[in-house]
Amino acid sequence: MHPMESLAPTLLFGAFDRHNFGDLLFPHITAALLPGENLIFAGLVERDLRPYGGHMVRALPLLAAELDGQAANILHVGGELLTCDAWQAAIMLLPPDQAQATIARLDAHPRERLTWAQDFLSCPQLAPYTLAPGLFEPKNPVVYNGVGGIDLASRDANFRTEVEAKLRAADHIGVRDRITLACLAAAGIEARLMPDPAVMVADLFGEEISRHASEGETAQMLESFPLGYIAVQFSADYGDDATLAEIAAQLDQVSHATGLGIVFFRAGAAPWHDDMDCYQRTASRMQSPAVKIFTSLNLWAICALIAHSRAYSGSSLHGRIVAMAFALPRVNLRHPSETSPQTKQEAYATTWEEPGMPISVEVPCIDQGIREAMAADPAALRQKARALASRYRMEFEIIRAKLK
Repeated sequence: MHPMESLAPTLLFGAFDRHNFGDLLFPHITAALLPGENLIFAGLVERDLRPYGGHMVRALPLLAAELDGQAANILHVGGELLTCDAWQAAIMLLPPDQAQATIARLDAHPRERLTWAQDFLSCPQLAPYTLAPGLFEPKNPVVYNGVGGIDLASRDANFRTEVEAKLRAADHIGVRDRITLACLAAAGIEARLMPDPAVMVADLFGEEISRHASEGETAQMLESFPLGYIAVQFSADYGDDATLAEIAAQLDQVSHATGLGIVFFRAGAAPWHDDMDCYQRTASRMQSPAVKIFTSLNLWAICALIAHSRAYSGSSLHGRIVAMAFALPRVNLRHPSETSPQTKQEAYATTWEEPGMPISVEVPCIDQGIREAMAADPAALRQKARALASRYRMEFEIIRAKLK
């Protein structure tokens, strides 16, 4: 019997219990590669993300009680899970207005905010998106699928110890960048390097995405910009007036130089993600009339917007990875206040990117970065997309073999 032919459920666990583009994609990709299996979609809380193209998500603590020793596979579906702490996880699961009030009340009080977060999540863990040993029966396989954690080495000792203990108890660990791989190796934890799951989006869902491009807002954007458009996104922390004014000026320059439109979109609506107000304020500062704001939060509509663009520029790692999957030019933005030597976007791109493709640019260099990206050889971009999908399929077959 093939190891995946049993009827034991497979819990697909991740941060797709909130609206974030990459996290919503992961369970779709994993499910498509496990056809016919008994899949349960699990997060930290119960949420219905189906209106956005996501899943009906069950709460992991409740599932553990329901299964009560039943054999099951646990597959962490992807994302920067190894360094997402309880406070971050809980805030991103709140409605935006409640999130702001909670941050104002607790952000300066580390002990109180940890207690509040763990109570809110019904989870006593410091790193709740990594499975706690003992939550399910020890015999149940636990697998990590292309996860990241570039800041793990700089986290406090208690957090690091917890995550490392969880990883040592896992049956297989796939990580998506060389920094995370090196961090785990330094702790004596064996892992395999593999691309992010989102490299599969064109292979697995190309037809679905094409259908979305023929209707709704994506079709309107294609009609509005017959010469094409650049898909642009950035998170709410770029929202000070000076930064938005510079972004507007840079996008005016690239639109004028290329003749392309500018379309702003949100890659996430959860707290600490993207804010429509920032896009409206940026658009109001632009001289070019060739600018629109894409309002849909549907996962497949966002994929279609990126897939049918001429280039992607933004702060989202998965905006970049989806552009890579569709062999499109791409460049990430680096926040003006970023002090880390390498962000998760840069860690991933330096691990997997096409030589010569710009990795990330500061805001005053957006025009230059986009035009440099658009000068890339299309054949080389197509070859990179195929190579990443092929590598991911190979690594996922190893993961399949670990599951019962």
